[in-house]
Amino acid sequence: MIITLSWIDILLAALPMIAIIAILGYMRLGVSWHLSIGMLRTLVQLSLVGAVLTAVFKHENPLWTVGFAMVMLSAGTYEVTRRQARKFLSGWSVALSLIGLLSAAVLSAGYALMVVIDVSPWWKAQYAIPLLGMILGNTMNGVSLGLNTLTNGVWQQRAVIENRLALGETAQESIRDIKRECLRNALTPIMNALAVCGVVSLPGMMTGQILAGSDPQLAARYQMMIMYLIGTGCAAGCLVTVTLASKRLFDHRDRLRLDRLQLK
Repeated sequence: MIITLSWIDILLAALPMIAIIAILGYMRLGVSWHLSIGMLRTLVQLSLVGAVLTAVFKHENPLWTVGFAMVMLSAGTYEVTRRQARKFLSGWSVALSLIGLLSAAVLSAGYALMVVIDVSPWWKAQYAIPLLGMILGNTMNGVSLGLNTLTNGVWQQRAVIENRLALGETAQESIRDIKRECLRNALTPIMNALAVCGVVSLPGMMTGQILAGSDPQLAARYQMMIMYLIGTGCAAGCLVTVTLASKRLFDHRDRLRLDRLQLK
């Protein structure tokens, strides 16, 4: 049996956070405004998504499902690009972010829908949209961290890279350490999540299923599937993005091209 939540219940759930925001505002820490905006965006966005998904689930149509997926992909690409301290010129930051997220979506979500769950039809919104949302959300954070670490690292260590190139190393050899650090930073959140899943935290999907009355063992197996898919998508998206971005930082003659990055 699912306990129905009213808008009064949502307000009650928000009251403690509103109180914390008020305390932070009184202390003038500079974060209360951002938390307030975040709360408001959560309210508006989830309300709209709930209404849209109701219509999408009601009208089983591949165009609705693919259209909603494109909106999610576009929003994720925008967020990744917006968080970059040093963007690539000529729209390359957008392209690299989009390719990274798209590779994660196709690999993980596609594999889950067609092989693991074997949904028929594969575009069934009840399965496709939640899976894609969880994979894109986590991949977005990884791609953003990886791309930002790469561009900042290359900019800060440009003299070291130039010296290594002068000593005969190839472009990719000269930034091998930076790429390793990029991937380590990008994958740290999902590695931490995998390490503590079920011990320190009960992830959202499993918690939601249990609250909805599902068998905890079935909920646990679903959560295992989700965590492995998220890990695959995040790793694939980060690897593709960092690899392509590292190539963009050099030309065909292995010369470092920092002129392809925006100056702060």
